[in-house]
Amino acid sequence: MVKERARILVVGGGYVGMYTALRLQRKLKRELGRGEAEIMVVTPDPYMTYQPFLPEAAAGAISPRHVVVPLRRVLDRCHIVIGEATGVDHVARTATVRTLATEEEGTGGLRIAYDELVLAPGSVARTLPIPGLAEHAIGFKTVEEAIGLRNHVLEQMDIASSTRDPAVRDAALTFVFVGGGYAGVEALGELEDMARYAARYYHNIRPEDMKWILVEASGRILPEVGEEMGRYTVSELRRRNIDIRLETRLESCADRVAVLSDGSRFPTRTVVWTAGVKPHPVLAATDLPLNGRGRLKCTAELAVDGAAHAWAAGDAAAVPDLTAGEPGRECAPNAQHALRQARVLGDNVVHSLRGEPLETYAHKYAGSVASLGLHKGVAQVYGRRLKGFPAWFMHRTYHLSRVPTFNRKARVAAEWTLAGLFKREIVSLGSLEHPRAEFELAAGGKPSQDPPHDPKGSS
Repeated sequence: MVKERARILVVGGGYVGMYTALRLQRKLKRELGRGEAEIMVVTPDPYMTYQPFLPEAAAGAISPRHVVVPLRRVLDRCHIVIGEATGVDHVARTATVRTLATEEEGTGGLRIAYDELVLAPGSVARTLPIPGLAEHAIGFKTVEEAIGLRNHVLEQMDIASSTRDPAVRDAALTFVFVGGGYAGVEALGELEDMARYAARYYHNIRPEDMKWILVEASGRILPEVGEEMGRYTVSELRRRNIDIRLETRLESCADRVAVLSDGSRFPTRTVVWTAGVKPHPVLAATDLPLNGRGRLKCTAELAVDGAAHAWAAGDAAAVPDLTAGEPGRECAPNAQHALRQARVLGDNVVHSLRGEPLETYAHKYAGSVASLGLHKGVAQVYGRRLKGFPAWFMHRTYHLSRVPTFNRKARVAAEWTLAGLFKREIVSLGSLEHPRAEFELAAGGKPSQDPPHDPKGSS
């Protein structure tokens, strides 16, 4: 039994937010039924995105709707508020939230009172003041970006196939990815694999006509899978005629020309930015303690250090790694830790409400798996190194076991099975980005968001 009615506010609907709320509604089932507890989840999207599947969604191996989990269905005992938290006053136990309704009403932010706060807003793309980046680049953190990138790549192939201008063709078939971590390498590997397959259906485009370039500021890629597997990945990608530029930075992409620090210049219509993430800006709008990197200072119990009734995990939290041999080491901000931290966090909130001892979080990093395209991958799990088909199979098996809900597991498995029996889809639906454009044109208006040189809303 909780001592009194508890209002629990969860900020964020990603890995930590969803799994923590799911844990809470299970552990507090009786209290929720009696009205002794209330769980509110504030999230900008009504779904949780399983980000490891974004590369396969971009390549068309998985339907976009199966990469996301509807929060209202999974968290049926929670109150879901679609909005963005803009500030937290923990001393007053209130959070300010901007919703679609407050935007329409013009009344300012909605103030939500709480007793227990779980901060799990995740991270945002870490960008640099590079000329042309904001105007021409695309990120790879959301399902919308993944599908938009797929449509864009196929549209560039359409442009290259139909143009008579060699310069336009060359720029359309040049794809620059910035960042050699998971997101960049997996997105590049899957999309290059898709484009290579799609080229067989174009009468005047061959796979060798396309330029795929990976730009990484450090001297290695995929550091999570170890140095040896990182070197293998570079060799594997280069065998596929992918240009790997290590210890190189993107200096400009203005005027649709990618300028690299080694002096290279590539006219291109595609720049994908995956060069790291940073904590969500809402953390800076709180009165809670942050470390030098802008993450919340947390204890091993996943409580915010020095702030009673405040909890955090995942990308937003600096959690001490109790399994590390050296003091002061923090858990890496990745999905493997986030999923496990969410369970401990949910349990500890319940323990705190019931006056019970708290648990500490300790998990030794098991390893990493990465896909490099269909039937290709690398892995390092518990010290064992795998590459090629075995690593790719392990990648799929692991993530299928981790994607939330049996519904999504079954749908993803069915899609993989059908993909093995039938040919890939190579359809671009870029017009989805501007669904009213054709109607506006028919009604005598002028499509406001479709530049004349960008067919079907291509960026």
